[in-house]
Amino acid sequence: MTQLPTDIKLHKASKTLTLKYASGEEYTLPAEFLRVHSPSAEVQGHGKPILQFGKINVGLSKIEPAGQYALKLTFDDGHDSGLFTWEYLYELGRRHDALWDDYLAELKAAGKTRDPNESVVKLML
Repeated sequence: MTQLPTDIKLHKASKTLTLKYASGEEYTLPAEFLRVHSPSAEVQGHGKPILQFGKINVGLSKIEPAGQYALKLTFDDGHDSGLFTWEYLYELGRRHDALWDDYLAELKAAGKTRDPNESVVKLML
């Protein structure tokens, strides 16, 4: 059964989206986390996810309903093509810590960082 939020709040200053549920669950999801887990083809690829990096400063500029089943999130880096279904948002909230740890590990393995102004250089001695 799809979990529908009873309250949704965009906090532009802290760059987070808070979702509250009738069950008492409440999830505050950072814009960076939502951006790198966007369900769009740009991020998910066509069968193979594309690692997003350099998104530490990304914020949410707008949220709007997409029918009765999803939210359209507009990020301040111009990304706005993914529809976040209620089910997907709930799973992102429920699994935030594990998904975030996986993302950080993927960045490290790829030699990428969250900061768009920083590069990882490997020294060969």
